Amino acid sequence: MVYAALLGARKRVPTWRIGRAQTWLKGHIWLGLLSFLLILLHGRFALGGPLTTVLMVLFAVIVVSGVVGLLLQQSLPRVMTSQVPLETIYEQIDHVVAQLCAEADHVIAVACGEAARERKRQPDPALEGSAQLKELYHRDVRPLLGAHRMFATPVRREALFTQLRTLLPKPVHDILGELEAICEERRQLEVQRRLHHWLHGWLFVHVPLSMALLVLTLAHAVMALRY
Repeated sequence: MVYAALLGARKRVPTWRIGRAQTWLKGHIWLGLLSFLLILLHGRFALGGPLTTVLMVLFAVIVVSGVVGLLLQQSLPRVMTSQVPLETIYEQIDHVVAQLCAEADHVIAVACGEAARERKRQPDPALEGSAQLKELYHRDVRPLLGAHRMFATPVRREALFTQLRTLLPKPVHDILGELEAICEERRQLEVQRRLHHWLHGWLFVHVPLSMALLVLTLAHAVMALRY
């Protein structure tokens, strides 16, 4: 159990050159499972008093959360690779989202003749239907770009832009294509955020309970030796 717990310490200090990380991880998994079996044998498959009952319940939850975490770590990276080809550094997601929002605003400004294109002094004339495009953009698209409830699936995004293409004249359809590409990148970033939370969220159960188990196990050992 102590060896299994030391994996967390080694991750916090990556400069420690004590064995390979893969070896530590395998030891954490297999020795953790072996500990559960040994403790069942130690208790003769009985829960005993209140403290030992709490210990066994804690250990069972820890083992289950660890197995769930292992399965997530084996499967979610493949899911992320297939569903999020535009993956970015997780810590940079909010910054990239802000950039996408600014880019979409600029696309609309150019379409409406409110911004000068690069290397031109005078703004381009407004496109036909740009006023309606701007209205629909601020009503249907812009609120979603900055929200965490971004399009859940590509189908919803495609449905929205298909509807916009039926409502708006053809001259602004290229602009809609640019906005749709921006929205797709924004959707992928939100998928990445959710998968990241799933990939690491189980640790908020596994790690605190593991520390509590070690403390209570020490208390159990002291009480057993004393009484």
